[in-house]
Amino acid sequence: MQLGNDLTAIVTGGASGLGAATARALAAKGVKVAIFDLNADLGAKLAAEIGGGFHKCDVTSEASIDAALMAARAGQGPERVLVNCAGIGIAKRMTRKNRDTGAIEPHDLATFTKVIQINLIGTFMMMAKCAAGMQSLKPLNADGERGVIVCTASVAAEDGQIGQVAYAASKGGVVSMTLPVARDLAQSGIRVATIMPGLFHTPMFDGLPVEARDALAASVPFPSRLGNPAEYAALALHICENAMLNGVSIRLDGAVRLAPR
Repeated sequence: MQLGNDLTAIVTGGASGLGAATARALAAKGVKVAIFDLNADLGAKLAAEIGGGFHKCDVTSEASIDAALMAARAGQGPERVLVNCAGIGIAKRMTRKNRDTGAIEPHDLATFTKVIQINLIGTFMMMAKCAAGMQSLKPLNADGERGVIVCTASVAAEDGQIGQVAYAASKGGVVSMTLPVARDLAQSGIRVATIMPGLFHTPMFDGLPVEARDALAASVPFPSRLGNPAEYAALALHICENAMLNGVSIRLDGAVRLAPR
């Protein structure tokens, strides 16, 4: 797919972090970008900066997704690209000892469900809704390509750490969906690929002490630093432009393999 002025892209979680970097990179290519996020202040500010549109969206709500898609298609045009970056991470062990009673308590269902709803089900719903929209569009090239979907998993899908059971399960689900969805959509000329970032400097890392960030950066074999969101964005754009990338999940991690803790 040749990225340019005649294309529209939707980026979920596009107000900050990996999503914001991707929105900027797509806009720099001339793509019309629709930012889907819950943070209206950051989302609207970035949309104004890149000449795109902001549409408030809760990816756990089908009604919210439908409303945002309707607004984006009216404002920026029908999407040819979807980049799913919306996600959260909550750390909890499978069991823990209650400090007051000493009783062993299991991981609560509410936290697990919340992470799955946002990271996995939200990704699934956006894929399904956008794929249906892309299927109604004319092919873009001789290959019959109609669109591209890029999802965000994590290296935790393969080497999740202690306390990451919900997060690893959600990201593992995204990886597991990638190939069957690519096969489902192949006859419609829609490609699907997933990026599995390692340790990237996103807003989640800003709350950590400098010493902790430095230690995480040093654990990356090469380059020994945290990833830059622009490097994620560069891969997302390459996936869009390289027609043979389909049904694959790609680690983007500087060769890091996460230790148990």
